[in-house]
Amino acid sequence: MDYELNEQQQEVASLAYQLGQQKIRPVREHYDQTEEFPWPIIEEMRKADLFGVYLPQEYGGLGGGTMDFVLVVEQLSRACGGIALSMAASGLCAIPILLFGNAEQRKRWIPDLASGKRLGAFALTEPGAGSDATATKCMAKLEGDHYVVNGIKNFCSSGNAAEIYTTFATTNPARGARGITAFVVEKGTPGFSFGKKEQKMGIRASSTYELVFNNCKIPKSNVLYKEGYGLFVAQNTFDMSRPGVAAQALGIGQGALDETLSYVRARKQFGQAIASFQAIQHMLADCATALESGRALLYATAKAMDRAMQPAIDAAVQNQTIVYDEMNKLNVKRWTKESGMCKVLCSDTAMRVATDCVQMCGGIGYMRDFPIEKYMRDAKITQIYEGTNQIQRNEIAMMIIKESASKQKEAVLA
Repeated sequence: MDYELNEQQQEVASLAYQLGQQKIRPVREHYDQTEEFPWPIIEEMRKADLFGVYLPQEYGGLGGGTMDFVLVVEQLSRACGGIALSMAASGLCAIPILLFGNAEQRKRWIPDLASGKRLGAFALTEPGAGSDATATKCMAKLEGDHYVVNGIKNFCSSGNAAEIYTTFATTNPARGARGITAFVVEKGTPGFSFGKKEQKMGIRASSTYELVFNNCKIPKSNVLYKEGYGLFVAQNTFDMSRPGVAAQALGIGQGALDETLSYVRARKQFGQAIASFQAIQHMLADCATALESGRALLYATAKAMDRAMQPAIDAAVQNQTIVYDEMNKLNVKRWTKESGMCKVLCSDTAMRVATDCVQMCGGIGYMRDFPIEKYMRDAKITQIYEGTNQIQRNEIAMMIIKESASKQKEAVLA
């Protein structure tokens, strides 16, 4: 399918695919088994300038947008979803800084994230605050020019490998959701340490850690946007980042199908390749159709987001203002519905495709020395993180109900 990618998008997609096949694919089993963080591959990503494809040129990026980010994540995930997550997780840290950081904050942190010199991470989840982020218990108390933070964050991707963290704490518990504030924390800050490393079913090349804040002093200048707007920062970040999860899922599903196609063409039973059996052909057709459907929605959404967002980003860079404020001036809509749809469709598709691929490969598909079972394990998390697919369906439904009510009101007024 020709999705009319521009020259830069074609180049970054091709580069990410080649890196995935040549550098990641040969070592993915090693990192999955050992759960080591893939530093040699990170260096290859740095050399290829993949970390900053979606960030403004003024901060060392390539000046692309969500579409460029999606393409890179998809092609890296086609080789290994766990290794690709290191790039995607860094993006999840950078997006709120880009959207809500002031000019000084953007200049301070984005160049290192764009080059991959320092990796980023995003810390919102707590033991008692998963889908319900309003249940945040991590506390931040203002004392002079610093906030003193105490609490725990868990399930942080790239946990101890990152050096820049977008995190959230409540600065006013009495205000509930409106009392949460977003901060940027740097590794090495006194009082900030790491707790438990999680042992996971999939994406095992990505280190997932508990973050511990014990009287951690964070400067007031590290607050993103305004005190009490943290949940707002998180929600708008997810609107922009969930296409990245969809891309990861899409890449995982496509990678599973790639491996399966090679196998079923070579594997013979009853004197012929199993790819010649109609039952297998129908499963292959269903997998390919579902993946292309997800890709069409994802790419269309990413392109639409870029068309709307780029003028706001350009204005903020030129005027030294905050991107979110420029978005409001330009009446840029929120992408909650569309980004949620992308995540739901692509992640459900990835899980279904990976499961079918295991089935098509038979007994060998279930074995650890064959890559298909890894794709199935990696696919599952895409239905869970950055908002479970059940939560996504809630948000999608809320948005379409609001849109219906708004249209009905306009019709009455007309």
